[in-house]
Amino acid sequence: MNSLVKNIIRFSLFILVQIFILDKIHLHQMITPYIYFLFIIWLPFRLGHTQQLLIAFALGFTIDSFRHHPGFHTAACLLIAYIRPLLINLFNPQEFADSNYEEPSIKSMGGILPYIIFIGVLTFIHHGWLFLLEAWQFGDIWYFLVKTLLSTVLSLLLILITELLFTRQQKFRTNTV
Repeated sequence: MNSLVKNIIRFSLFILVQIFILDKIHLHQMITPYIYFLFIIWLPFRLGHTQQLLIAFALGFTIDSFRHHPGFHTAACLLIAYIRPLLINLFNPQEFADSNYEEPSIKSMGGILPYIIFIGVLTFIHHGWLFLLEAWQFGDIWYFLVKTLLSTVLSLLLILITELLFTRQQKFRTNTV
């Protein structure tokens, strides 16, 4: 399947699942699962930084349009798209260099632990920034921290389930054309 078509389908599915299924889940007003930003995490390695930011803006703006928030999700998506290349370089071992695989996955990141840390850090940053913008203050720091941690844990669990259910074909690319 063409990479563009595959990413358009992914984009649409993540939006639909988030809006029509996950946005209906609120456990004690403390836990809110988000996985739509997994689309940003799964963007190809070779995609330019400006392109990643534009895609993140489009994704966040789309979610904000459905949720009637003034840019909260857009800001969170832009933040993780901005930080993503740094974390890829930090967590991607040299023997699994990003030039050999198309996109981040358990296989391309050199195992499950580096991949979980990678998505865990991005998930925590996304949720922390989003909840900070929603509250617009630290008012009750413990409420903010607990909500961020619990939502991050639930989102990570859903991301790992998604990763297991929808395995992605990771082809090892060689330097030959």
